Amino acid sequence: MIAPLPLTLSLPDEEATARLARALAPELGAGDTLALAGPIGAGKSFFARTLIRHRLNAVGKDEDIPSPTFTLVQTYQAGDLEIWHSDLYRLSTPDELFELGLEEAFETALCLIEWPDRMGEDLPSSALLLTFAPQEGDRRVVTLSSGGPAWPARLAQILKTGGFADD
Repeated sequence: MIAPLPLTLSLPDEEATARLARALAPELGAGDTLALAGPIGAGKSFFARTLIRHRLNAVGKDEDIPSPTFTLVQTYQAGDLEIWHSDLYRLSTPDELFELGLEEAFETALCLIEWPDRMGEDLPSSALLLTFAPQEGDRRVVTLSSGGPAWPARLAQILKTGGFADD
């Protein structure tokens, strides 16, 4: 089965958001980029921290995972996988991206990018875009979309394994 994109999932609480992050985490690798969009408080950072924590815990690591709001980039080593977590909210122009080293990281690391709209046309076309929309309470809706041709088949298996097939 192929997951048609865009795909919208209803996440009734924080645990459902965490479950989505944990379902995606082991299936991602070097060269994958997740673009996390949505307003402040939509769950982007929670999702990213949960995904990173899951990958680190899988290799026996338990690290603090601070928000990269002020540093712009935090990196982690999960076994042989380098993870880059970027928060581009404070970026004023896409030209500043080159100073961060993201261009190379897109090829060699797993990249989680908050506020991907700040990248303009520099966001990889194969990125998986997760657009978070807050609802009442902890409820949110996330829409997954991508120009990358491999994502529909990959997501079908990930979501089925993560228990989202019937959501």
